[in-house]
Amino acid sequence: MSENFTVSRYLLHRLYEVGIKHLFGVPGDYVLDFLDAVVASPVKWVGNCNELNAGYAADGYARVNGVGAAVVTYGVGGLSILNAVAGAFAERVPLIVISGAPPAGRRESGALVHHLVSNYYLQFEIYRKMTTDAAILTDHDRAPDEIDRVIRNCVTRRLPVYLELPADMAHAPCRPPRELADPSPLSSLEESIAECVSEAAEMVNRSSHPLILAGVELLRLSLGQEALRLVETAEIPFATMLSSKSVLPELHPQFEGIYQGGWSREDVRRQVEESDCLLSLGVWMTDLDTGLFSVNLDNHRMITAGGDQVRIGNHYYPHIQLGDFIRRLTSAVQPRSYLSSHPAKPCQPKTPFVPKALSVLTAPRLYECLDHFLDDQMILLSEPGDAFCAAPEFHIEEAENFIVQVYYASIGYCTPAALGVALACPEKRPVVLTGDGALQMTAQEISTLIRERCPALIVVINNDGYLIERVLHEDGPYNDLQMWQYSRLPEVFDNTGTRAVGMRVTTEEELEHAMKTAVMEKDKLVIIEACLPNRDCSAGLERLGNSFRQKK
Repeated sequence: MSENFTVSRYLLHRLYEVGIKHLFGVPGDYVLDFLDAVVASPVKWVGNCNELNAGYAADGYARVNGVGAAVVTYGVGGLSILNAVAGAFAERVPLIVISGAPPAGRRESGALVHHLVSNYYLQFEIYRKMTTDAAILTDHDRAPDEIDRVIRNCVTRRLPVYLELPADMAHAPCRPPRELADPSPLSSLEESIAECVSEAAEMVNRSSHPLILAGVELLRLSLGQEALRLVETAEIPFATMLSSKSVLPELHPQFEGIYQGGWSREDVRRQVEESDCLLSLGVWMTDLDTGLFSVNLDNHRMITAGGDQVRIGNHYYPHIQLGDFIRRLTSAVQPRSYLSSHPAKPCQPKTPFVPKALSVLTAPRLYECLDHFLDDQMILLSEPGDAFCAAPEFHIEEAENFIVQVYYASIGYCTPAALGVALACPEKRPVVLTGDGALQMTAQEISTLIRERCPALIVVINNDGYLIERVLHEDGPYNDLQMWQYSRLPEVFDNTGTRAVGMRVTTEEELEHAMKTAVMEKDKLVIIEACLPNRDCSAGLERLGNSFRQKK
């Protein structure tokens, strides 16, 4: 390895070392020298249409790859990507944001340079509140240690971080990398976890109807396999939340369904709420995950593990990592012979979609058809709105083949996120289920999907406006959109006319034909514009609307 390292080269070396093979972003003058170094490195540059889309793409990449990164220029770029960073912070996604900045000399003199808002530290101070660690690389001797610390904290804490690179530091010399030690996992307090696991195991072992509620932290902390080992060792049935859908395989014989409080299927609601020992693992009780807080759970019958703590009834155990707790509990619980006393539910094959002749397409039939065509080589991304309200009824055959932003719920996320998903996992096809309003937020990134030859399938629910707002509130002109010809977007973005296909469907027969075409055109980006009546929606969105209006 050459000893001639610069700060840029050092940073890129560390990014590649933690698994980042693609770098998303938008060029700008304060970051151009760093981008020259990117082009000369093994990390592939993926230019985006705007910084917000770059952030969403890096977020999608991180959810599949384990960590993602985006590069922006100062001010106009760093503040534009901020909404994506906020979503990553809220949802615990490890995202590295690298922002160029004016040269150090300009900072010291206080010069009024372009892209500056008020002072040179404003952007850094904003990012300090939305990341787990942040640094301005102003000293080339200290830069390697700061880069190592920030990246290590991103990977260990599973949260966004921020690195600000002044333009004159990009080519500044620095020491070569030393061996990067594996990030030390956060450890549990031994005396606390021993007592906690003993009490938890005793509660599980004496219960008659235990149930595991698998939450989103299992996804974020890559604990799905450990949780599955607990499920199968103890033979305890399990349910998931919408945000954690598919963290455990949905065709598993112990899977009960998706729990959403009062929005749940009645059999699932009873199983969860009547359990005499509900083992909640990494669950976030957010409004949209709990049916607007319509859960009916007794804390005295719960073991709640998440973050770095466990609660068992009124007992509180701090400094316990979720992974440690799951592994120790797996060794402590007694197998229950659940499958002997509860014959395994046969895995029902998907019902074939049989289109009704000349039948106008409706939302329920759209979702039935899409569910029929989904397979284990697809990753479904559901936008906030009717797309994720319908998601509980989709059959996701393979663990972690579903992505949704339930907590932060920023519409427009899924189309650029699909770019990151496709590049992180090229062997699977991203399928985006999006509303027309959400697509209009970030539609430009379809062009990047086409340029990068990502064969995404984008199903656009065209119901002429913001449907979820119409359901939640009395309708008004603010919910109307300028109608686009969504099926013709490939003509706009694909200058070759060979990499993308668009189809508009209004009937069940047209939809089935379009889906079959999409499956055949597996190497192309496909847009299916599904035209639905103005207020037609899933049963899930109807329940959301009813609950929302009752609570107003």
